[in-house]
Amino acid sequence: MMYADANNVEKINLIAAPPGQHPEQSAVDLAFLCHTDTVPYASDWIEATNPFIADEVLYGCGACDVKGFLACLLAAVEDTAATAFRPDVRIVLTADEEVGCLGAHRLLASSLLQPQYLVIGEPTCLHPARAGKGYCLAEVTVFGAESHSAHPLQGRSAIYDAARLIREIEMLAERLAKEQNDFFRPAFTTINIGTIQGGTAKNVVPAACRFLVEWRPIPGDAAESVPDAIVRIGKSLLEADPNFRFELKILRQQAGFETAADSHLVRRMEHLTGNGSISIPFGSEANVFASIAKEIVVFGPGDMRTAHSPRECVPVPELHEAVHCIKMLMQDA
Repeated sequence: MMYADANNVEKINLIAAPPGQHPEQSAVDLAFLCHTDTVPYASDWIEATNPFIADEVLYGCGACDVKGFLACLLAAVEDTAATAFRPDVRIVLTADEEVGCLGAHRLLASSLLQPQYLVIGEPTCLHPARAGKGYCLAEVTVFGAESHSAHPLQGRSAIYDAARLIREIEMLAERLAKEQNDFFRPAFTTINIGTIQGGTAKNVVPAACRFLVEWRPIPGDAAESVPDAIVRIGKSLLEADPNFRFELKILRQQAGFETAADSHLVRRMEHLTGNGSISIPFGSEANVFASIAKEIVVFGPGDMRTAHSPRECVPVPELHEAVHCIKMLMQDA
């Protein structure tokens, strides 16, 4: 499946099937999914594309996120006889995960994949992750009126108004922190204001201030609950001051996912790995495919805490263990 991104660069999603099976058949029993892109890396990180092994740990860009898992998939396929694959198994490779799961969204919209069980590669230290928070992002713009800073009453500071709104959002985050789900760390829906821009010059009262709000809802919390709450906060500020003006634009909104602890896939992978199931705090393509797969587990070698940095690495023994686990899943129910 080919598509062009926003810069008209050709991208590819790939669905592969074992000999004798038909990749065009969308309804499948089990699929392994892995994204093929990485984040950009610093120019002074020489080892980024020259990976090396030290003390049984492999270092390099994408080592754990997620080219290590991709290598395990290919090794497991190579080591499995054509007649040994279970019926209706697929390997799915997606593009542009790191910039918003764009390839996954394209694949979802195409209806080319309808799996009952779905294993998504991400670094989990070989623990089956059966639940994950969602990922959402919105841009908030607060409007004021420009004037010379020597005459501030002739204008209205959008930055001052934004500060009032931001303080209310901070208090919203504090309230959400009390609604806990102990399976997650942190155990609640988090909110972060990561960037803010406003004003044009030091001696001009700013006419606009924009900031980005990110929130990661735990499963069971509606993805729209945070922006709905922010809109209510803005309306209350408007009621107190009719000149307060703002708008909120949703940029990304994905709910979390959760597979039952006693589900077939979770139990099978706990047995194969000897590890108990966990939750993950980061976003993944599981959030995209949760609406179509009966059961989803995120799984892979390495620790996400090393990803997206020059420290990125994956333990070689975990690679070997992942190959074994994937082979067993490919071959039996």
